[in-house]
Amino acid sequence: MKDGESKYAYKKKTAWELFSKPQITTAFTFAEGYKTFLNEAKTEREAIHVIAEVAKKEKKKIVVNQEKSAAIVIKGKKPVRDGLRIVISHIDSPRLDLKQVPLFQDSESHLALFETHYYGGIKKFQWVVIPLALHGVIVKKDGKKITFTLGEDDLDPVFSVPDLLPHLSHDVQDNKKIDEAIKAESLDIVIGSLPARGDFKEKIKAAILEKLHAEYDITEEDFISAELEAVPAFKARDMGFDRSLVGAYGQDDRICAYAALQAILDVKNPEHTVLSLFVDKEEIGSEGNASAQATSFLRFLIREQDANVDIDSVLVKSKVISADVSSAVTPNYTDVFELKNASSLGSGVVMSKYTGHGGKYSANDASAEYIAEIRALLDKAKVPWQTGELGKVDKGGGGTVAKYFSRLGMEVVDLGAPVLSMHSPYEVASKADLYASYLAYLAFFKS
Repeated sequence: MKDGESKYAYKKKTAWELFSKPQITTAFTFAEGYKTFLNEAKTEREAIHVIAEVAKKEKKKIVVNQEKSAAIVIKGKKPVRDGLRIVISHIDSPRLDLKQVPLFQDSESHLALFETHYYGGIKKFQWVVIPLALHGVIVKKDGKKITFTLGEDDLDPVFSVPDLLPHLSHDVQDNKKIDEAIKAESLDIVIGSLPARGDFKEKIKAAILEKLHAEYDITEEDFISAELEAVPAFKARDMGFDRSLVGAYGQDDRICAYAALQAILDVKNPEHTVLSLFVDKEEIGSEGNASAQATSFLRFLIREQDANVDIDSVLVKSKVISADVSSAVTPNYTDVFELKNASSLGSGVVMSKYTGHGGKYSANDASAEYIAEIRALLDKAKVPWQTGELGKVDKGGGGTVAKYFSRLGMEVVDLGAPVLSMHSPYEVASKADLYASYLAYLAFFKS
């Protein structure tokens, strides 16, 4: 203890300092599977597919909903009426979605492009001039489903949103606010330039349509019933000379989803029935039938365990971790963070008592009793943890799915890994925080 420092003061060591050498080695090994998961699960459908395949391989009970949400359930020693232990994470991330009628030819530039509508909170300027891949499904009128992935293999073509060169951008972009320099309707993706031979009014568009039909059996009308997403074509990579970090797209919130998946796979004979729930649409307010607000799915899962149980009674007795990321202190912009209450990379899983904005508006505010319970749980399991808050008061804020579960009467707290450059095409996370999140969820499932 340093001179003048009270032994009762709140002082936390980083996860790297608290982990033993064997634990650090395990954290690095654990991250290898995580990077593979990030590369294979860049959309919500792909994430659910990968999670389902892993669960089936490990012989775990999984229930899939709409191909966009799922739950892994392990029955506990105690009856369901005594409540569940639930860890919920979301598997959607910000991206560019194709519009229903996306394809057009620009006669002045002689290019074919796709029009997009961005999904979730993004900084639009971050999505230009980066390599993009197209992922998703096209469902034809006869119900045939075509899975589409292009841009991930080294031999695949990639796509990109063009930007203006600095020599010409002075009047158009440079003097504007950063959020106005790139307009939403200009986030069009270049997809080709080779014209078709023949008597076509729009020869480049015709050539693209002919290629899509020949290779994928797609017509232009099929885009109307498609879900195609443009995501960064980057691979998950180690970052830093010491390889302690992971750089990748979609770590919000797939870092928590992966940690929760591995935790429930490792649970043996839990006291309470445990449930790892993976949901969609968090980035746009958790609307829709595969989101956290679709509580009928949760009720269905409870009823599956005990057809005669009073569901509301089970909900009130259940305890929940909202496994969502927190914003790590950004070294270039520390002035927007309240540093005593901010999280940082490498300091362990982040416990956020509340989220929301402007006076805790639209937030779950976990009770002191539940926070104390989670504190004790993490300390007993020797899990490195820290507290977190999303920026200075009135400087920003954000929400998670926690509030939707607290409305059902359950105790809920946010507990997830900190992430740097959140909502960007290339987010950064610490391998120590990933592993600490796994240990936290495992301890919770065992409680």
